[in-house]
Amino acid sequence: MPAPAVHCRYIGEWVATKYRWGPTVDQAEREALLTYTANCPNETLAFVRAS
Repeated sequence: MPAPAVHCRYIGEWVATKYRWGPTVDQAEREALLTYTANCPNETLAFVRAS
């Protein structure tokens, strides 16, 4: 398992990519992301929605 800071950054970038490009998220992925991000309270997402 990677260091928590690296793990949180990766998950944050994954979520930002989802927001930016708008691909769908199925229920299993949503639940996994919520579980993983619960341990990343200070992760900030920055993104610009793609046109």
